[in-house]
Amino acid sequence: MVITILASVFVFGLLVLFHEFGHFIMAKATGMRVDEFAIGFGPKLLSKTIGETEYSIRCVPLGGFNDIAGMDPSDNTAGERGYCEKPVWKRMVVIVSGPLMNFILPVVIFFLIFATVGISTLSTRPELGEVLPDQPAAMAGLRKGDRIDAINGEEVKEWNDIVRIVRNSDGSPMKIAYHRDGEARQATVIPKHDKQENRMLIGVMDTLDTRQLGVMEAAEAAIGKTGYVIYHMVQGIVQIFTGEAAADLAGPLGVMQMTGTVAKLGFAALMNFAALLSLNLGIINLLPVPALDGGHFVTLLLEAVRGKPLGEKAMHYTQMAGITVLVALMLFATKNDIVRIFFGG
Repeated sequence: MVITILASVFVFGLLVLFHEFGHFIMAKATGMRVDEFAIGFGPKLLSKTIGETEYSIRCVPLGGFNDIAGMDPSDNTAGERGYCEKPVWKRMVVIVSGPLMNFILPVVIFFLIFATVGISTLSTRPELGEVLPDQPAAMAGLRKGDRIDAINGEEVKEWNDIVRIVRNSDGSPMKIAYHRDGEARQATVIPKHDKQENRMLIGVMDTLDTRQLGVMEAAEAAIGKTGYVIYHMVQGIVQIFTGEAAADLAGPLGVMQMTGTVAKLGFAALMNFAALLSLNLGIINLLPVPALDGGHFVTLLLEAVRGKPLGEKAMHYTQMAGITVLVALMLFATKNDIVRIFFGG
């Protein structure tokens, strides 16, 4: 539980902080007055004013925020340097810079992983990689590095043989013959049905073959992986809206649980997960839903076309509609989390 909480605070804080830093740095670059840039939320622990901006560290380490003067036109104390007084294109740039940072961060993370740890590809060897705790294989005594020789007397030659045999099992105990440090051993594993995956699992992962990359090769691989993930995430969202795929949403509880599980696999795995979440956050934020950056961008686009901003009432009702949609999605996702975590659904 402690690992889950610490890992979640670190990951969520990192993603939100980078997102807000994107808004902050572009607001400064376009001549807007930023009254405060804060790391965390809640009461201030430390603060220092440099120029016209107060930089603070607050007691709740979950991301941060920046206070750009003039976000509310009725309370603009910055004159022509207020957000509301800047040309539409400058406001657009400030709005999209938050999600943009969520696309840049994964490139940096992937680059650092590839340049230091290397790039990994799945091995076809029938050798156990990670053995997930509290799962059938771990409970039977199997460990990372064990080489599987046979299951229920059927010879295992490659990893796909393990996947096939486990998937086709009926949940009966399986006799597994394996080698560990040159010594032949046996174990009995009882597969369990995973409702989310809709198949039998024993809680093991295949091994990875790691290859070191040079700086340029790591940069190219990082950009390529980021683009690959973005493409498939967008494709998944399109399939949800077209009805081709089910909307299996995870809320904060589900993401925290996944973060804790990944954290146990090591810091590199946690950072890789953070990169995926960052891309997800960036894409979601760009959806044209009021109250999200994408919705804000659309209202600015309408202002550019009309030559004047939307009326106060229109903005109010639009924002309320967006918040209602977001709250409904959050409740639905939280319900999924509760069913999945506490009832095994």
